[in-house]
Amino acid sequence: MLDREEYIEQSHLFRALAERIAGGVAAQEALVSIGQEVLATSKLPMAIDYLVGELKLVGTLSTAMARLHHYFSAFQTFVMQQAESEGGRFDLRTGLAILEREAGYRAEGATPQGLFFYRFECLSRNRLDYAHGLTAVADDDIFDSQWQAWIHTVARQVGLIDLADLVFVRSPEYWRLEKRDALLAGREDAGPDRVILFGDKEGRIARANRGKDPLFFFAALQRQLGYPTIPRPAPIIPGAETPAMMARRIERLDFRVKLLEEEARGGIDLSRFDPKNFLQPRDE
Repeated sequence: MLDREEYIEQSHLFRALAERIAGGVAAQEALVSIGQEVLATSKLPMAIDYLVGELKLVGTLSTAMARLHHYFSAFQTFVMQQAESEGGRFDLRTGLAILEREAGYRAEGATPQGLFFYRFECLSRNRLDYAHGLTAVADDDIFDSQWQAWIHTVARQVGLIDLADLVFVRSPEYWRLEKRDALLAGREDAGPDRVILFGDKEGRIARANRGKDPLFFFAALQRQLGYPTIPRPAPIIPGAETPAMMARRIERLDFRVKLLEEEARGGIDLSRFDPKNFLQPRDE
């Protein structure tokens, strides 16, 4: 895991890059200028230099991020790969917004639970590949071996078992109810037979959202526990029309009004549109 200042500068990198690309600045020029702005005591300037070189050579950022696996996480590389994919609907604006929000969350002190839910919602909302995406999610130093094993289990069972159920059985809430049922039935309580990964609150929220849309589950976690929300950039709004475009539009509207007036007076004289009437007579 990186120091807090690295995540702060990463958040600035992704935000500034998205803003300048939207403003018409080339990605290579934007990275060069951002590299001069970021904190010199961090490692990000060296990473940006490598990104610029790879962008000149290959034309992509994800290939450089994959080689800098000690600085950029596997999930960051996966998101950028999906954003740069020509055949996908996941665009670069959304990818950079996701990376900016995650870096800001990690700078504030991310938890394994919050980071997992954030990344899983990114995959589900943007319809990204669960198999490769969850493999990238697990490949992070914030997750210990128990977490990584459970995330790989989720990758195998997603689509077959609800996420709320998978979270519920890994919470103290599930085993509290199991203990209660054992006492009522006169059985001996054996206690948890698996590692508890979530807290009581996550367990109760998961129990309340069993069988529901997973997006309701994520929204409840964000409201109740303050987990980060997924960025959803606003659609691009076309710029205002130029005066020349407005003039051509007015001319077309004026022509249509004249045609309607002629039709109301008894019909449109179609001979005006016959190309033969526009031919110049030949000199004898």
